[in-house]
Amino acid sequence: MKKFNITVNGSSYEVEVEEVKAAGAAPKAAAPAPKAAPAPKAAPAPAAAPKAAAAAGEFSVDAPMPGKIVKLVASPGQAVKSGDVLLILEAMKMQNEIMADKDATVKAFNVAAGQSVKVGESLVILG
Repeated sequence: MKKFNITVNGSSYEVEVEEVKAAGAAPKAAAPAPKAAPAPKAAPAPAAAPKAAAAAGEFSVDAPMPGKIVKLVASPGQAVKSGDVLLILEAMKMQNEIMADKDATVKAFNVAAGQSVKVGESLVILG
């Protein structure tokens, strides 16, 4: 038996590992390590409105990475120029500004503040 110290989520555990040399030998069960406290549950995401699809002459601004919507900066009906910030997307503890690709008008948001998004998910419809 070999003893190791392992740290999981800030809690340190001492474990024993038995090396098994013969293929047919059954390993001995070691005493289980104390269980770490369960992670707190996140608040449920707000219910999203039905997602708008881009119609003729409109285009979608999609999520470049998975993350959580922190803030909607623009508003529906607002005219935006190329490079204007539409919303803030938090990914890996960094806040990323999602900007308009070209001059357009915000037709609809497909997300709300606090909502989690996946890569490629439509965030805003511009036209």
